Amino acid sequence: MPTPADAGDVNSTSTLAIRAAADQGRPRRAVGLYISSLRSAAAHRPSPFALAAVLKSVSRLTAAPTLLSAAAASLHAHLLRLGLLAHPYPRAALAHLYSRLLDPFPSHARSLLDETPPQPARAQARSLLVSRNSLLASLLRSGDLAAAGALFDRMAVRDVVSWNSMVAGLAKAGHLDAAIELFDRMPERNAASWNAVICGYIAQGNLAGARELFEQMPMRSNVSWITMISGYARSGDVQAAAELFERMQNKKDLYAWNAMITCYAQNGCAREALAAFNRMLKPHVWVIPNEKTFSSVISACSQLGDLRFGLWAEIFMESVGVELDDHLRTALVDLHTKSGRIDRAFDLFRGLRMRDLVSYSAMIVGCGTNGKFNEAVGLFKEMCDAKIYPNAVTFVGLLSAYSNEGLMEEARACFASMSEKYRISPSVEHHTIMGAQQC
Repeated sequence: MPTPADAGDVNSTSTLAIRAAADQGRPRRAVGLYISSLRSAAAHRPSPFALAAVLKSVSRLTAAPTLLSAAAASLHAHLLRLGLLAHPYPRAALAHLYSRLLDPFPSHARSLLDETPPQPARAQARSLLVSRNSLLASLLRSGDLAAAGALFDRMAVRDVVSWNSMVAGLAKAGHLDAAIELFDRMPERNAASWNAVICGYIAQGNLAGARELFEQMPMRSNVSWITMISGYARSGDVQAAAELFERMQNKKDLYAWNAMITCYAQNGCAREALAAFNRMLKPHVWVIPNEKTFSSVISACSQLGDLRFGLWAEIFMESVGVELDDHLRTALVDLHTKSGRIDRAFDLFRGLRMRDLVSYSAMIVGCGTNGKFNEAVGLFKEMCDAKIYPNAVTFVGLLSAYSNEGLMEEARACFASMSEKYRISPSVEHHTIMGAQQC
């Protein structure tokens, strides 16, 4: 029979594995490991620390709001059955999960946020503060700044999380002056406080202001460095991002490497992206990549047309237990279509949970340039039927399909529809495809 120690064993093998997956940014794996532990013949009473990690992971999943709401309700009931709802770690994690939902106030969620279970006075006060902070985060995330401000003003006790939520919420909503004013009033600050204002500057495109504040920080977390690197990446300043990356005083974690590799891949520096990837795998560094890493690496391979490295990366993914999410599948679709492996690309495309403009366009371009006319046209119709409107890349594939098939009249009609029906201005590439037809 399980003992109370079993329920609180933070060091059990399954709990450590679940928490490690959550900390490494692998939420699906964390949830999968927890489900497997419940099915195990030797399963003990679940640890509250494992449950907290699972709840944290679910809040990070990319899924439809209705699915996340159902998952939250299911885990809420699971905690009740186990008698662990009063435990501070899973309770706080559940409140955080509810705070991330688009509609975070069903009756059971409101009860969780508004009430505290019977506890010693000090623990009860702490639990109430956690609940209020979660409610504050929910209001800010939904854009209700007035209600959030009113709640913040009513809070008898605030901690740095309360202040950070308000500063970050105001900055994200574009009220940077108000965020800075509140930041200046903070009784205490941590790295997250500074990061919130830096994010506000970056959102407004003021990289100089963000960098000035960054240099003033008395302490910098990895998030501080990654925020600045990502800001420079979005603005296309690869050199500034790379200089900061090399300057990082803390040990570079997975998220730092991902930020730099993504910066290179998104700004056309494919060779540099692969070089950074190779560096993170060196024995003296050895950071285990995740889905985000491989998505950028595969994108870099596509830019270079390096199928060999891309296939190796695909095999390596399996060896480190990385699952194919939609972003990764779409990157592989692009790689395989550019390499002429249309059948493999179709297998990956059909396995997508959600097909979007990027994945459809990648397949249409691949079919168009590889002589798969019927497939290209069929995909375009399927895309339009799904109310997904094409972009310039889509028409590169479609025009290539008509051109390769020698259907000049249809190509001209398609070209005309770009501007007339879809309001897309033809680029040099579209004109080049049409010009090749005239030769």
